Amino acid sequence: MRFILLSLLSTLIVSAQESPSVTDIVARMMERDHQRQSNLRGYTSTRRYVLVNEKHHKRAEMTVTLRCLEDGSKQFETISGSGWGAARSHVFPKLLESEREASLPGARDRSRITPENYSFELAGTEVIEDRVAYVMDVAPRTQNKYLIQGRIWVDRDDYAIMRIEGMPAKNPSFWIKGVHFVHSYSKTGSLWLPSSDRSLTNARIVGNTELTIEYFDYTPDVNLASTGGRR
Repeated sequence: MRFILLSLLSTLIVSAQESPSVTDIVARMMERDHQRQSNLRGYTSTRRYVLVNEKHHKRAEMTVTLRCLEDGSKQFETISGSGWGAARSHVFPKLLESEREASLPGARDRSRITPENYSFELAGTEVIEDRVAYVMDVAPRTQNKYLIQGRIWVDRDDYAIMRIEGMPAKNPSFWIKGVHFVHSYSKTGSLWLPSSDRSLTNARIVGNTELTIEYFDYTPDVNLASTGGRR
C-alpha cells in the first residue's frame, strides 16, 4: 500500500513539474502545426449543411464536396440542396464564398490561431472523448472579421486543437444580435481534421437560426512522415 501511495505521489510531482506554461503550449502547438503544414498536401471531403430557423419554421440542407489544396485554399462543389429556397440561394453560397475567401493564402494568416493574432490564457485541463486537453481562453489582438473571442481545447499529446468555442471578434452585421459557435475536430489517422460545426445566430428580424455542418469521407494527401495536426 505504501509503495502504491509513493508511486502515485511521484507521478503527481512529475506531472506538476512537467506541466508546460502557456508560452510552451502555444509554441508546441505552432511547431506541430508547422509539421502538419509540411506533411499534409491537401485533402478532399464531403460536408452536409443543415440550417434551421425556429421562428419561421424553415429548414434547408446542402451537401458539397471540398477540395483543400496544399496551400490551404479551398474549392467547393455543390452536390445537392433542398428546403428553404432563400437559404439555398443566398445563405449557403455566401457561406461557401466567405470560407473560400478566408482560405486564400493572402487572408489565411489573418484567421489562424497564432500568437500574432491572439493572446492566450491557460484556464486548466479537461477530458474530451478520453483525451486530456489544455483549455485556453483566446482574445483577438485586432478586431478583424476573421478572428474570434472564445476558448480553445488543445490535445495534450498531439498539441492539436480539438475544439473551438466562442463568438466572432467583430459583429458581422447590424442585423445580427449575436453568434455563438462550437467547432470540433477529431483525429483521422495521424491528422486532426474538422468533424462538426454548430452555430446559433440571433438576427433582429428572423430570430434564432441554427447551422450545423458535418464533415466526413476524408481522403488526405499526406507525406508518410506526417506527425499530426489541424488544418
